[in-house]
Amino acid sequence: MSIAGKDIFDVDVLTPEEVILIFETAKEFKEVLKRPIKKVPALRGKTVCTLFFEPSTRTRMSFEVAAKRLNADVVNFSTSTSSLKKGESFKDTIKTLDAMGIDLYVIRHKEPGSPMMLKKYTDAVVINAGDGVRAHPTQAILDGYTMWEKFGTLKDLNVTIVGDILHSRVARSDVKLLKMMGANVTFCGPKTMMPLGVENYGVKVSHNVKEAVKNADVIMGLRMQLERQSGGFFSTLDEYNEFYGITTEMMELANPTAIFMHPGPMNRGVEVITKVADSKFSKVEEQVTNGVATRMALLYLTLGGNGDGKN
Repeated sequence: MSIAGKDIFDVDVLTPEEVILIFETAKEFKEVLKRPIKKVPALRGKTVCTLFFEPSTRTRMSFEVAAKRLNADVVNFSTSTSSLKKGESFKDTIKTLDAMGIDLYVIRHKEPGSPMMLKKYTDAVVINAGDGVRAHPTQAILDGYTMWEKFGTLKDLNVTIVGDILHSRVARSDVKLLKMMGANVTFCGPKTMMPLGVENYGVKVSHNVKEAVKNADVIMGLRMQLERQSGGFFSTLDEYNEFYGITTEMMELANPTAIFMHPGPMNRGVEVITKVADSKFSKVEEQVTNGVATRMALLYLTLGGNGDGKN
């Protein structure tokens, strides 16, 4: 089985077998991250370009660390200092980068469909690092891996996702991957924060968080995406926290082995109280580590390696 040359626009470009391949490869690379020397020569001679048109800490840095751990060369593209500021078209910018020998692009953009537009101008592999509210496949993969690592499978897991579903590309990609792998998903949040046609996602929908978290194996909080909101979705952040913030009491309503997850960055005191965020339930820091391991796996598998192996 191979996903060499495959563009990752969203998780639905993958089969369940390919998802497991990514997970198993990420598990190997996570062992590499524990070594004193955290580098392998798997992608020596390959060049990865990060094209981030939106702010990012976790995703951008984890892709950069992942590529460097694999010994790839990394080009960081900055829109503020590029010729885009001089009026150069996006197409000509990509053609210029291609002429320098880019093998893989990682792109984040506020416009949905941007990775597909990028692909029109390049033969390099394209990985979507988030496009508008449409998709965030690599976050879904690291989230799925975190659950798989904890429970050994995603099949029949009860996953409750709480918060701003309407504006969340994470929720959209997560539900695709989780449903593909046989999990049961519940969306919970205010009615004003549910997308139109949410009933077509194949999930349970609840507006009562205490009911939604009962018997959950995973409770995931979502960041309030204030930058994508024009107002009117809820009265105040304090009110949101009162009705939908994840508390210790809510974790105790879930299954005894339940975990708390969050794609970050967290708004403490809004989506989750600090006591939960820093508790034994929390896998938030583990998600960050897993983000590096799963992105190493994706880079390695989509670029096919260079014959040197992972070790």
